[in-house]
Amino acid sequence: MTAATSTLTRLRGTPWLVLKRLAAVPLVLLGLSTMVFIAMRLLPGSPATSLAAGGTGGNQSAAEITENAEKINAALGLDKSLPDQYFSFLGDLFTLNLGSSFYGGNSITGLLGDSLPATIELTVAAMLIAVLLGMVTGIVAALRKDTWIDTTTRAIGTVSFSLPWFALGVLSIVVFGVWLRWLPVIGRLPNELDYQPFTNFVLLDAVLQDRPELILPWLEHLLLPAVTLALSMAGFITRIVRASVLEVLGDDFVRTARMKGLSSGAILRRHVLRNSSLPIVTVLGLQFGSLLGGSVITETVFSYPGVGNLLVNGILQRDYPIVQGAALAIALLFTLVNVAVDLLYLALDPRLRKA
Repeated sequence: MTAATSTLTRLRGTPWLVLKRLAAVPLVLLGLSTMVFIAMRLLPGSPATSLAAGGTGGNQSAAEITENAEKINAALGLDKSLPDQYFSFLGDLFTLNLGSSFYGGNSITGLLGDSLPATIELTVAAMLIAVLLGMVTGIVAALRKDTWIDTTTRAIGTVSFSLPWFALGVLSIVVFGVWLRWLPVIGRLPNELDYQPFTNFVLLDAVLQDRPELILPWLEHLLLPAVTLALSMAGFITRIVRASVLEVLGDDFVRTARMKGLSSGAILRRHVLRNSSLPIVTVLGLQFGSLLGGSVITETVFSYPGVGNLLVNGILQRDYPIVQGAALAIALLFTLVNVAVDLLYLALDPRLRKA
């Protein structure tokens, strides 16, 4: 093999595919940022009017509020034309300057640094719970096809997948928080705990700061929001895993493995799960985006201090920089997870590396 051929082979391999996928990330983020920028300015209501009226205490006339709103518009740059605002926004975005909140002047980067770890913790916990429940129930349903176990599992999965997040959240708050009083339903940690974040990932900070007393309260506050997010996704994973496993169980190589005398457990581990993994991985990648969308609702219901809660508050206040920054952070997470799913595809199916 010549040097040129060897180089071409490497370029067509995994590193080149990784670069192609990563190159699409900035374009996706730019497109989403543009849509959010336009959508926020099409919403009724003005942040300048809210700011002008918010500090008056009801003592100013409508004319005075209007005059103050015009001054605030000029100070925030909202009196410029929409194209001028957009190009100014792009200039800040390309220099990684997300701006400051209209309310309080807090840095958007700082606000995201405080809230993003909480959302990542919630989403990862929900993903782990959903994958565990979905994989186990899906495999059991496939192995017990057409029995009462299969029928019951599919029915429960359909119901859990059909329930909206806000309904599950309110129901879990009422049952486990109000009636049974088993778990806390608001926040991320008890107020009485003196938590000084270093990385803002509670588990990591508990290890780095040698504070094991943080772990149990954190888990108690995390459990209900994570389960609320996970149940809907688990029901969908159950059905996908069942269908994928049943399809592979009917293949010739599985029958050959049985004829060779391999045990059911060995066949499941060595052949069935690996060959049914591609559609499952696809579902997990797509459902991660659903979890991020669901976290917006779930964090609001549980007053969980994540990016979703920050986004909702920003929309209600017409705080453009917060909404743009929070949406960008969520989109970045979703895009990076999809890139990771693509790379996992390459690891599971070497044929794709020749694409």
